[in-house]
Amino acid sequence: MSTIKNSKKSKIKIKTLQPKTIMIKKINRRDWLKSGLLAAGSIALTPAMAMSKGVKNSSPLLNASSIMKENFPNFKMEEARIMARLSANENPYGPAPAVVKAISQSVALGNRYGHGDAATLIAMIAEKEGVTPEHIMLGPGSSDLLEKTAFVRFKDGGNIVSADPSYMSLINTAKSLGASWKPVKLTTDYAHDLDAMEKAVDSETNLVYVCNPNNPTGSITDPVKLKAFCVKVSAKTPVFVDEAYLEFLDKPENHSMVGLVAEGKDVIVARTFSKVHGMAGLRIGYIVAQPERLKSITSLVRSTMGLCVTSIRGAIASMKEERFLADCRNLNSECRDYVLGEITALGYESIPSSTSFMIFPIKMEGQKFMKGMYDGGVAIRVFNIDDKPWCRVSMGTMSEMELFVQTFKSVTV
Repeated sequence: MSTIKNSKKSKIKIKTLQPKTIMIKKINRRDWLKSGLLAAGSIALTPAMAMSKGVKNSSPLLNASSIMKENFPNFKMEEARIMARLSANENPYGPAPAVVKAISQSVALGNRYGHGDAATLIAMIAEKEGVTPEHIMLGPGSSDLLEKTAFVRFKDGGNIVSADPSYMSLINTAKSLGASWKPVKLTTDYAHDLDAMEKAVDSETNLVYVCNPNNPTGSITDPVKLKAFCVKVSAKTPVFVDEAYLEFLDKPENHSMVGLVAEGKDVIVARTFSKVHGMAGLRIGYIVAQPERLKSITSLVRSTMGLCVTSIRGAIASMKEERFLADCRNLNSECRDYVLGEITALGYESIPSSTSFMIFPIKMEGQKFMKGMYDGGVAIRVFNIDDKPWCRVSMGTMSEMELFVQTFKSVTV
């Protein structure tokens, strides 16, 4: 077990961080997978790119575009100049020391496949989630599993229903395969508009996607209402609930939809070790779903074969580090409260966040703001939502957040 400190008084070293109609041809499975993976790769190189690039098509529905567009820098950015990397929703404290040790020791096993270790991890996850191991599928991060699900569900087209704005990885992969997107705007308090989403479901809907807590808004949808929605809609089509940021909540189990899987509902729940576990670069996550649903995916794409023994051993160790994970959650809240207080005092209003980031509208042109923050050594993300610039800032250490506030004041005041 290990603890970490993050006091404003403590000295924390910040490391420099470094119009055509789509024609769907009938091809054999091997050729389809090859072409599908290439198509997906062209739009999902990074989360930032995936959130901004769509697929051109003559159909108005296929051309549906988000009210959110990323404002990419029009200037050159050098990693060496960034003192606070607050742009990728990474955990600045992890992985835990015990995880680093487990990973280091596993390197010597790199000549062997990790199937046995994967079975151990799956068993641990199954026990935690209250399901059987047959309900668990591993993958290199939850985004990979979102995209693999899209390959299977949308290889013959159809449509996907989701909130707007939301995380676009699964949606963009579906669109690349010829599916149409039916975006539903969030409510005025930034929750999923579940009534409108239910009405959007039709006979061509092959999947409903819910990101909760939502990215990039950080907002949460009421779990009681969401559960009722999932029960009703999953009787018509699978509901994919992306819970990548769930573990930043004080009582995540009260908000998870994983219990519906145990009840036999056609719900898919995604989790990741990239956020609170601090293993973003190690790439490992999982989905919980009905065994038949998982078989429909693994009949076309690999699961544990895409994982490194280092990542698997690290995840096994991290699941035991409850104290470390709790510390990360508490420090994240401490930093988020600090930043919220500072920007509120400056007259800015943020969407209430349940995640490791927060987003709020800014009062100046996006490129100028981004350049000013970068010149101060701070990397953030800028989005245009309804044609207005917003800043999304990830939570770093307290020292990094103090630098963010200091730089923010110098750029905006």
